[in-house]
Amino acid sequence: MNFSPAALQRRATYTALLTLALAAGPAALAQEPTATGKPEQPATTKPAAKAAQAKPAAQAANNPIVPYKIVPTAKDLPYGTHPRQVLDFWQAKSTTPTPVVFFIHGGGWNNGDKSSAVRTLDLPKLLDSGISVVTINYRLVPQAYEAGIEPPVKWPLTDAARALQFVRSKAGEWNLDKARIGACGGAAGACSSLWLAMHDDMALPESKDPIERESTRLWCAVVSGAQTSLDPAETSAWIPNMEYGGHAYGFREAGQARPAEFKKFLAGREKVLPWLKEYSPASHASKDDPTIVLFYGQKEPAQKGDTQKDPTHSILLGKLLKEKLDPLGVKCVVTSPGEPDPSFTSITDSLITELKANK
Repeated sequence: MNFSPAALQRRATYTALLTLALAAGPAALAQEPTATGKPEQPATTKPAAKAAQAKPAAQAANNPIVPYKIVPTAKDLPYGTHPRQVLDFWQAKSTTPTPVVFFIHGGGWNNGDKSSAVRTLDLPKLLDSGISVVTINYRLVPQAYEAGIEPPVKWPLTDAARALQFVRSKAGEWNLDKARIGACGGAAGACSSLWLAMHDDMALPESKDPIERESTRLWCAVVSGAQTSLDPAETSAWIPNMEYGGHAYGFREAGQARPAEFKKFLAGREKVLPWLKEYSPASHASKDDPTIVLFYGQKEPAQKGDTQKDPTHSILLGKLLKEKLDPLGVKCVVTSPGEPDPSFTSITDSLITELKANK
């Protein structure tokens, strides 16, 4: 594979960043939303050098992976060949095919772990409602930089699509309803969920790989703290202090602060416009999109053009998407503590309602 000089420079930069990210562990990055949409403080971790010298018991105590109270039906099941391409599955008891919650963890696509699903979802309630649950890991942006993938966000997003197709390929064995699959996730995982929800079907009917022949369409998406668009011109028009997304498209450099990164991203937008059209969720908005429910943790109302305390997870990103979907007739709910929708009070209840709804 031949890389451009710019790609080689980014690869070298991200070799160092990848080492730091993997040493820090999943909990060292973005907070995961809980079932109420509020972020939960990540577990603290010891320095990598100390962790490497720790005894197994100490390492286990410091492990950022969230322990499961309910044993999965299948754990660390590969859906690809990379160590990060694995998923966990809980099968709901039912005599008929069950709907599925398909969870994608957050962490800025830089780190995170599939086990965080149990912080966001009420797993017992879903299973008792006859809904099976899948949660996935996927290749990360730093690993994509290391491999020379352009844009780096391609790996997390296409891995999510592959995992979804893999789950559908198991429908007969796992007693799943192929049609009723709802995506869920927080932050970057929410963005990935929306990309799946709005992207045209990526199934390849003529493929020799039976998994690639499966659909990537969703029944619904219920997410928290979502980045609904990755287009810097679009997001900064809504949020003047927006600073997120440059790393996903190759604009991150070691030691560079997010505002400087975003400034380069915005200035270089035209060069990556084809990538933005392919990998930004909002660019795929169309009348055949499924129901989308967007939870945000924001306690104060916000209007387009307001400076935001947390621009990366602002409710204005939800309003941006709703403005696109409403004229298309697509159901799009945006709710937060500051601007609540009384019909949608929790992620789990919303998933149950939507996955059980008649359409």
